[in-house]
Amino acid sequence: MIYVKDVERGLVFYRDLLGFKLIEDFRYENKPVYARLRAPGGDGTIALHQAGPGDSVSSDGVRLYFEVRELDEFCRKLQQKNFYITKLPSMMPWGWRHAYLNDPDGHEISLYWAGENRMKKTMIKAAQKAARQ
Repeated sequence: MIYVKDVERGLVFYRDLLGFKLIEDFRYENKPVYARLRAPGGDGTIALHQAGPGDSVSSDGVRLYFEVRELDEFCRKLQQKNFYITKLPSMMPWGWRHAYLNDPDGHEISLYWAGENRMKKTMIKAAQKAARQ
């Protein structure tokens, strides 16, 4: 569950920009205060929950990870919609390609593609060895 200051704004980001599918929402006085969404390429879900007045939505030390097969193209589409990506896609030492951004409430997000390396041990040692040669 992700606590947000504005569920509607969170829906615009997760549903409209990232492609999550709305499963259900709950409204109070006709304003969304909770929404559950399904990942576009699987069965994983996330929930957005309205934070209380004065409550912090800070998530220091927590980063959300979403795997995206066509990572570079997906990031280009986000940029075309004027969304700021803090770090464009690049290969990491462990053999996965990552891009970084923040949602409207400042929650850190890593979009990544690991491909066949996803279920393997990290590739850090192999990458370090290759860098030394």
